[in-house]
Amino acid sequence: MARISYVELPVTQIGETRDFYAQAFGWAFTDFGPDYSATTGGDVDVGLNASDDQAIAQLLPIVEVQDLEAALERVVAAGGEVTVPIFAFPGGRRFHFRDPAGNELGVCINEPE
Repeated sequence: MARISYVELPVTQIGETRDFYAQAFGWAFTDFGPDYSATTGGDVDVGLNASDDQAIAQLLPIVEVQDLEAALERVVAAGGEVTVPIFAFPGGRRFHFRDPAGNELGVCINEPE
């Protein structure tokens, strides 16, 4: 079953933002390089994205699926517009799409290394 399992936030100062959430809510983060940090163990995790090459402009909900390619086909068939084709990241692969109302979401599959 597909479900929102992740929310990615655009940030400019990853350390400052990570420290804010750690202090405000007690969240523990794992760093995935100098421009990405994420919680890893909640029902819905949070990623902090300070990347230049994979930057996002707004909050990005991520839907977790069991078959990424089949999800891509269903999104397109339903009228969604792919905005970022499938790409790999540490721990899986994902793509981004825009729904008919203009909302952008990501779809991922987790693939342990």
